[in-house]
Amino acid sequence: MERLGVAYLTTNDKTKIQQADKVIFPGVGEAKNTMEYLKKEGLDLLIKSLKQPVLGICLGMQLMCLHSEEGDVDGLGIFDTQVKLFRPTGGEKVPHMGWNTITELKGALFQGALEEKYVYFVHSYYADLCQETIAKTHYSLPYSSALQKDNFYATQFHPEKSGDVGEQILRNFINL
Repeated sequence: MERLGVAYLTTNDKTKIQQADKVIFPGVGEAKNTMEYLKKEGLDLLIKSLKQPVLGICLGMQLMCLHSEEGDVDGLGIFDTQVKLFRPTGGEKVPHMGWNTITELKGALFQGALEEKYVYFVHSYYADLCQETIAKTHYSLPYSSALQKDNFYATQFHPEKSGDVGEQILRNFINL
């Protein structure tokens, strides 16, 4: 974010999160343990109540969905879709790791001619296609590589690791 000229703070302090202009819900870890932590800290209810733009990344996106097969855990229920384990049928490797394209882009997050550009993925689970899908990717099957509902945005890929394309997506989020 420094390269984008934006001040940022990493915190789980509820007051600071509520007062932030934008919130990024990062994704590192495992679904069940992370949901348990969010509930223990009361962050599950806080995240769902936020009114400013929120961007979930990777596991952050998955936890914003209804349910995840990873740990058989209910998510925050912001997006009306399920998170499932890749079960490759064509010899693909799991986790899906590396560069892949994003297609059928919709909305403000993807302003700037980003159709069929490459972004960086590292994941074993995916969100099914749904009404909130704003980008698709194909790996073994088509799935939601980005979701959006109201002030909540999410990407399965890592924009922070996706070079100029990811930088444009983060700029678009900052400018919401």
